[in-house]
Amino acid sequence: MLAGGAGERLAPLTRERAKPAVFFGGPYRIIDFVLSNCINSGLRHIFIATQYKSLSLNRHIRQGWTVVSEELGEFVEILPPQKRVGEHWYQGTADAVYQNLYSIIRENPRYVVVLAGDHVYKMDYQKMLRFHQDMAAEVTLAAIEVPIEHGKRFGIVAVDAHDKVTGFLEKPQHPPPMLGQPGLALASMGIYVFDSGVLITALEEDAAKPDSHHDFGKNIIPSLIGRGKTYAYPFYDENKKAAKYWRDIGTIDAYYEAQMDLCHVNPEFNMYDPEWPLRTYMPQAPPAKFVFAEDWRRGQAQDSLISQGCIVSGSRIHGSILCPNVRVHSFCTIEDSILMPGVRVGRHARIRKAIVDRDVDIPRGALIGFNAEEDARRHTVSENGVVVVAAGDQPYVTAISEAARSLEAEVDRRG
Repeated sequence: MLAGGAGERLAPLTRERAKPAVFFGGPYRIIDFVLSNCINSGLRHIFIATQYKSLSLNRHIRQGWTVVSEELGEFVEILPPQKRVGEHWYQGTADAVYQNLYSIIRENPRYVVVLAGDHVYKMDYQKMLRFHQDMAAEVTLAAIEVPIEHGKRFGIVAVDAHDKVTGFLEKPQHPPPMLGQPGLALASMGIYVFDSGVLITALEEDAAKPDSHHDFGKNIIPSLIGRGKTYAYPFYDENKKAAKYWRDIGTIDAYYEAQMDLCHVNPEFNMYDPEWPLRTYMPQAPPAKFVFAEDWRRGQAQDSLISQGCIVSGSRIHGSILCPNVRVHSFCTIEDSILMPGVRVGRHARIRKAIVDRDVDIPRGALIGFNAEEDARRHTVSENGVVVVAAGDQPYVTAISEAARSLEAEVDRRG
């Protein structure tokens, strides 16, 4: 599992952590969805290649992913760059696997499954492995249909009538359409099954090429097409919805929109399916609590996900996600926002269409998401106007009216 990317397009959320360690859907991290796929698929020999800002990711894996049995030879093992084959860090996705061939070969596998640790989806990898075996393939890549206008963001696959790969273009400006479906392109999901011998040979050949990007999509897969049996596996979605769900959470806007979907009555991504459990590290925290029910202040949340350890004290939460141990003090309004773990929101604050990073203290009377000029001056703002409040930012604070001060004083007097 490749989990070493810098995630620069998700900055400032990746300022202090790797992209797979970014929180998603309340208590979860992005990497939890791929790891849950592995466990639900019966894959329990897992190496995780890490690199940039990996401390929180390493800690999360250590705390939350001890579900495998070491007595049975199972493991979830972190592999930082070890410089076994040179004096450099991972130079690309293929190089990350090449540098760890020593660890892989020691397990003597017949097949190697290569995954990205920063995508959100549900997939049974055993079904893909059976397809690989049934087709007598040497390489199998998972593929999904995407609108052709989005195809330039992905590796685009061409296949024949038997799903054998006949061509591959990495992020083409003009993606070729699927046969008989001019509005769709077939995109690689960055999920691969290799016969181990084929993978080892391909990686060793690629490592010897100084002009290579050492990337699966740019180098390894194109080099194998025509030489051997390379097939595309049509993505079968375990999410059980009308449309297939697979998200590469690559930008602030994509990250925000994917999470806001979770607040809908019938979200595209179902986190509540008991047949496909999603695992993570759950901090030891009490249940979420909503306090005060007077007309002038009422702790309430609508169309929102509220995690354990949260306290909403006389404030209104709408269409938002509160990660564990968030505290919202009285007279606040939070709309269409994501609050990371440990956030503290002072009285009379108003937050709209924002992401507040971990352990940030929002001062009393702060106004976020209402004044575009002030937001742009004080915070990171995405192309679609999502305000990201990071540690060290100074939110704009509005004056609190005398009427509000009088009401607050009266509430405090009454206890």
